Amino acid sequence: SAYTAARPEWMWWEEVRRRERGELRARRFEALARSRRAASLALSNRKEIATPHLGAVNSLQVDLTEGRYLLSGASDGSAAVFDLKDATEYEAGFIAKHRSILLVDRQHQHGHKFTVSKAIWYPVDTGLFVTASFDNYVKVWDTNSTQVVMDFKMPGKVYSAAMSPIATTHMLIATGSADVQVRLCDIASGAFTHTLSGHHDGIMSLEWSTSSEWILMSGGCDGAIRFWDIRRAGCFLILDQLRSQLGRRPPIIDSTTDNG
Repeated sequence: SAYTAARPEWMWWEEVRRRERGELRARRFEALARSRRAASLALSNRKEIATPHLGAVNSLQVDLTEGRYLLSGASDGSAAVFDLKDATEYEAGFIAKHRSILLVDRQHQHGHKFTVSKAIWYPVDTGLFVTASFDNYVKVWDTNSTQVVMDFKMPGKVYSAAMSPIATTHMLIATGSADVQVRLCDIASGAFTHTLSGHHDGIMSLEWSTSSEWILMSGGCDGAIRFWDIRRAGCFLILDQLRSQLGRRPPIIDSTTDNG
């Protein structure tokens, strides 16, 4: 809350002492600490990202191998890469400006024609990245040559794409589109492997498990989150905003206390 954010330093340490004495519940203390941390956030006055995008930025990801390169995708159909470690120039002697070191846009021979909804790195190598777009295409790019090495034509606007960060036995891109099916695209073969059916509306979000390379989660406009084991047919778990697999959820009782 605004009250929490505005608390002076001495009041925060009083809360710490209350927690040490057991007078403040853990959840309440955690909420206070989170609010205090968020209130202290500020824009850096030593670093600036000079974006080439002319529209809303829809996707951001820092590479998983070096933690150095930022990949972005935007509504103007462009995707860009920034080096977060080495600045391209310095302004006024000390402000590090990071301009894009790679840009593919509509003027590119193989660029997307419409919004780039998702841009993701190949998990184990910054030599490849993937873009998904409202032009119905998912494209795999060679970072060094800025050329498309593979593309997949989808049946509708592509809202999301994801690759497993831990996979060792497959090179699959999970894609979600205006179509109701999750499609798995195989970089190794350049073909679709199979589809996952169950959603009743477009698929907006996809996430692979960080503990199993076979488990995929999808979120759709139908309000459901589905869990898939891609080795088997059908999803094995559904989280729905209205119903759970154990039946209709009981109403939520709003109970609050002074200590949260």
